[in-house]
Amino acid sequence: MAWTLEKILRGARKLNASDIHLVRGVAPVARINGEIQFIQGESLEEDTLRRLLEEILPPKQRAVFEEQWKVCFSRHFEGVGRCRTSVYYHGGCPEMAIRLCETAIRPSAELGLPPIVDELTRLPNGLIVVTGPTGVGKTTTLNYMIDVINQNRRAKIVTIEDPVEYVHENNRSIIIQQEVQTDVKSFREALVHVLRQDPDVVVIGEMRDLETIETALTAAETGHLVLATLHTPDAVQTVQRIYSVFPAEQQNAIVVQLGSVLRAVIAQKLLPRADGHGRLLACEVLVSTPAIRTHLRERKEHQCYNEMQTGKKHQMQTMDNALLELYQRGDITYDMALTHCRDPNHLRRRTGEQVEEKPSWETDMVLRRGHA
Repeated sequence: MAWTLEKILRGARKLNASDIHLVRGVAPVARINGEIQFIQGESLEEDTLRRLLEEILPPKQRAVFEEQWKVCFSRHFEGVGRCRTSVYYHGGCPEMAIRLCETAIRPSAELGLPPIVDELTRLPNGLIVVTGPTGVGKTTTLNYMIDVINQNRRAKIVTIEDPVEYVHENNRSIIIQQEVQTDVKSFREALVHVLRQDPDVVVIGEMRDLETIETALTAAETGHLVLATLHTPDAVQTVQRIYSVFPAEQQNAIVVQLGSVLRAVIAQKLLPRADGHGRLLACEVLVSTPAIRTHLRERKEHQCYNEMQTGKKHQMQTMDNALLELYQRGDITYDMALTHCRDPNHLRRRTGEQVEEKPSWETDMVLRRGHA
């Protein structure tokens, strides 16, 4: 069986795969419900991979690939939808990782987003950060928020993406989607010019470096609503990451600026359902209340976790409480909740499991020295 790009992509859609990997020596590999699954068929060899590369790679991206030996781009395929492709070399052979993008904006309930996400889209300014590791739906959440603004507000929305994964149509808003390496050279350069385009909402696909973060903070401070993503595991570490990229002598000023512009952090995890049918979203939510802003200004961001635990009236929640709720509803297994929680003993206590309180390693060392 000779593999064609159309056959691979259409097959991946039928399997509800999120990604497809084209690697030398094996048949196409699909990621389904977060797990790698091997598809039956003929192994891909170098000549086949180079032929598939000819099919998928547009001329402009071909020049980039030849110069840099790697390239990331998106394309729309008839009957499949938009796909994001990353091409790279492995042992001198070109290989590909293809993300099958969402074909439509799903409703909040289907995505599993907390109600506060809709409320945040009504804010006139400030910074909202969606965070989490790769593949947990950060871009999906951003696109949902763009769509809500587009349906309900008269605004100009400018997005900077690498690459564009979902194409929005103008509704009540006008949307300008700029793609890195197609419309702009880099996030940093694009952001400088975005503020001259009279935007109301600025969407940054990823805050990657000091210059991007600095411009995002400035945009939020000067009256724009800024939506952005970061690759950080939780809300508190997101705050730490933002100011820690700056030199030490700037950090105090950045912390004050961050305290004034930050509106919320949404940290995401995608977890397998208990029934084995798909995955669902668990969200940690930090909202910038006066208490949170005080902790940020005083560089006591670790105290933010306590505020999140007791901040239900502000629609805040920790990841541990989100996991506990999903487990109690029967949506995820106990082992899954325990694996992903920050404090396993908190989950054990809340579920009635007997917890043996063990001394910390510091206490244990003190006891050892006392017996010595």
